[in-house]
Amino acid sequence: MRELLHRVEWAERALDAGRWRPGPGDSAAAAAVRARLAAPLPARPDADARDRRLQRLLRTVLHHLDGGAVSPPAAALLAAMARAFLPWHAFPNPPVAAAAPAYGTPVRAADGTAAVPTGAGEALLPRLIGLFTVLAAPLVPGAVPRTPVIGPWRIVHEGRFRRHGRPAPGVWTAETVHCPGCGAADGPWRVTCDWRVAVLGCACGAETREHGLAFSEIWLPSAVDG
Repeated sequence: MRELLHRVEWAERALDAGRWRPGPGDSAAAAAVRARLAAPLPARPDADARDRRLQRLLRTVLHHLDGGAVSPPAAALLAAMARAFLPWHAFPNPPVAAAAPAYGTPVRAADGTAAVPTGAGEALLPRLIGLFTVLAAPLVPGAVPRTPVIGPWRIVHEGRFRRHGRPAPGVWTAETVHCPGCGAADGPWRVTCDWRVAVLGCACGAETREHGLAFSEIWLPSAVDG
């Protein structure tokens, strides 16, 4: 949650200073995410309904994060949101799919129901709604999009990356990514990403951009491990 707050503060400053004027791709993604953020919260006793609402929000974030149509600062903000919401879910993809990835262990209350690890997420909702409202607003006539520079993301990931596909409704496939140099799969991987293209570096020295992974397939497992 601290990472998300940092990104929110950075985005607010960039927007206030005019360094970020979202283009159509950012605005469209922000409008979709804002609609999920502003949806009414289910009553607290209904933990399952609350979890479904948060999962719909997470899926919307991942859809736009992986779509490749947003700018680097928008991608960084969406990635921070995905990481913040991830502890509430075992499966961003449908759990009925045997090949769907499991990112970490869901947080559970004593009675076995899904449990929110902290109230900080809900406390941040009004601020997030305000931020995404600004991001979703169309440019004033005559203005042109402006994108601030944002630093790359770097992390070392111990473990495997799995590339997932959905060739047909209800059908999922999974393939482990291997180093093109030595064939290793378990890392450590040196991940460098400019918020558009991710490069995987193997311990043998080989690097690859041809891994075919969606951004969330790199970001979410690495975020859990890191």
